[in-house]
Amino acid sequence: MKATRPYPIVTITRKGQRSIESGHPWVYAGEVLSCPESAENGCVVDVCSDKGAWLGAGLLSRESLIRVRLLSRNPNDSFDDNFWLRRFQYAWAYRKTVLDAADLLCCRVVFGEADGLPGLTVDRFGDILVAQTLSFGMEQRKARLFPLLLKALREDGQDIRAIYERNDEALRNKEGLEHSKGFFSLPGEAAPIKTITQITENGVKYAVDFENGQKTGFFLDQKYNRRAVARLAKGKRVLDCFTHTGSFALNAALGGAEKVTAVDVSESAVEMARRNAVLNSLESRMEFLCADVFDLLPKLVEEKRWEWDFIILDPPAFTKSRRTADQAAKGYKEINYRAMKLLPRGGYLATCSCSHFMETHRFQGVIAAAARDAGVQLKQIEERQQAPDHPILWGVPETDYLKFFIFQVV
Repeated sequence: MKATRPYPIVTITRKGQRSIESGHPWVYAGEVLSCPESAENGCVVDVCSDKGAWLGAGLLSRESLIRVRLLSRNPNDSFDDNFWLRRFQYAWAYRKTVLDAADLLCCRVVFGEADGLPGLTVDRFGDILVAQTLSFGMEQRKARLFPLLLKALREDGQDIRAIYERNDEALRNKEGLEHSKGFFSLPGEAAPIKTITQITENGVKYAVDFENGQKTGFFLDQKYNRRAVARLAKGKRVLDCFTHTGSFALNAALGGAEKVTAVDVSESAVEMARRNAVLNSLESRMEFLCADVFDLLPKLVEEKRWEWDFIILDPPAFTKSRRTADQAAKGYKEINYRAMKLLPRGGYLATCSCSHFMETHRFQGVIAAAARDAGVQLKQIEERQQAPDHPILWGVPETDYLKFFIFQVV
């Protein structure tokens, strides 16, 4: 390590060293051997092994179990404006490569660690960017970073009108950060008044409430999975469970489904789904129901309501920690079992989990157990994951979270 580096030094255990050398960008509090008391929360620190070998530089977070988030393993990097601008340019160039041109208008522009920007999430909805800063170091730097993000996009000819902050995420609690939301103040630019915008994805129009909707207002990670469902939906009678604002249901209807029933426990979500159906002139082939799927599916089975030949299960994450994964597995098994009992032979099932802690092999086991109990066999059509604007960075399992399967029940 260069002796002239200006950053405080955090020394870590050999376990932490092995993790970094395998590609993981986090140093946990339990892996820290020493950290200068003078090192300010959010500052850049050098991370070194117990033998003094330089391992990388990152942002210190004193209140978080994730004590350091690495920014770079290149000792020649200096964390000036050019460094951050390059990171945003690289992230945008990647999206331009892996996405269809039309999908660039509504996509995830920054996916935290996978883009070398730990603790920062940015989604694009047309001319609005919705940002979440989920680490202390990123929160500290956002006034510097957001103008650079705009510069990277606008220099490429992208029309971006404003940045809206959705900093009401529970993860901020672990960083000692308060919750807030609102338009980010850009020098010389007036913020919009409305917080509902319209996007088009896969040919489907959506009203997106980026102030009050879940996460940043719309789940962009399923865009190509929704397209896969639309391809199979022609002539089918579709039951879309956990519909949220109707995205899978609308794709199925636009794909030519004979009838679509969209279900969600949230009345406000169901109302937004209805609005989206009208927006797409699809309301004549769609019906909407506010109900708890865990109550509804057993009731439909008991009543022998064999009305659907394609069921979609897109539940929220049933677990956000490893300790609750067993309970989550029971929930996934229950809804998949009920769906399989409700489907006729030859029917279709699309099912997914968006929890990182429900690993692929375990989710597969849950589905297999549900099929055994339901007395059916599954013919796999596709295994899919999140869209490529949510890149999976090998060595960082937290970036690999969405499991999506499509089956025929035989």
